[in-house]
Amino acid sequence: MRAAQVTRLDGPSAIEVRDVPEPEPGPYDVLVDVHRVGVSFPDLLLSRGEYQLKPDLPFTLGVDLAGTVVADAHGFTAGQRVAGVLAHGAAAERVAVPAAFTFPLPDDLSYDEGAALPMNYLTAQFALVERGGLRDGETVLVHGAAGGVGTATLQVARGLGARTIGVVSTEEKAAFARQAGADDVVLLDGFKDAVGGLTGGRGVDVVVDVVGGDAFTDSLRCLAGGGRLLVVGFAGGQGIPEVKVNRLLLNNIDVRGVGWGAWAMTRPTYMREQWKALGPLFASGAIRPPIGATYDLAGIGQALADMDARRTLGKTVLRVR
Repeated sequence: MRAAQVTRLDGPSAIEVRDVPEPEPGPYDVLVDVHRVGVSFPDLLLSRGEYQLKPDLPFTLGVDLAGTVVADAHGFTAGQRVAGVLAHGAAAERVAVPAAFTFPLPDDLSYDEGAALPMNYLTAQFALVERGGLRDGETVLVHGAAGGVGTATLQVARGLGARTIGVVSTEEKAAFARQAGADDVVLLDGFKDAVGGLTGGRGVDVVVDVVGGDAFTDSLRCLAGGGRLLVVGFAGGQGIPEVKVNRLLLNNIDVRGVGWGAWAMTRPTYMREQWKALGPLFASGAIRPPIGATYDLAGIGQALADMDARRTLGKTVLRVR
């Protein structure tokens, strides 16, 4: 079978689609024929050896997938449509996925949308509910609001009853974020004052930051009393910001880390519980992943290069079959 593999740590241009043996499922796995694979920021870091996980070479990329079950296993039936998530290894024609990381795909969601769901939407749910303690009627500010995690966070927050404000870098991204679920959108340049205007000077209850960098201090200044800044990642490439803790004391605000993978991968039932919690948002239509671009499997290098250049909107998807 074909798989997109990293054979040397030279970035997207060095990824190869190679023939590899089909997987043998373990006793706790579900064997899945892959239809779609979601392209994720960890794939980019893995291709360069810059991720915290460092698999031995060669290894297969791919975190999110959607496809069909090959044989009955662990409550799943042959032919059933599913989504799944792996630390890596999904970008192949067939994969063995732990049953705990395999989820039934709702009938009204496509394979493209299914491949956009697991990592981004489970991260958003973990950030907002588990780490952020989001309450109905609160206001959530989302950085990188036109990206995969950003659009997922907008939709989950709105589905949970929050007002959403997206922060983006261009007018094109602003339009995309509005379509994805932002009640309001502001441009990154001058966002603090714009947010003050939208909230009557009060500020927001939660900031979800997937970008990091220079905007961090102004994000803290956007928080209302009792507000929470959720650190999800540093996709902006501007380095890791620092915080002066007196700001937290004076305004009764928090900075909280959001490490979904480290949390969920060590709690065997947690992802399935999250998927169940998202069920009402699937049913209501609050969750509808926006697909920005699609490539075939051999196009994974270009897809990651486009992500690295910040040319992508929403979720990028590879069409395997």
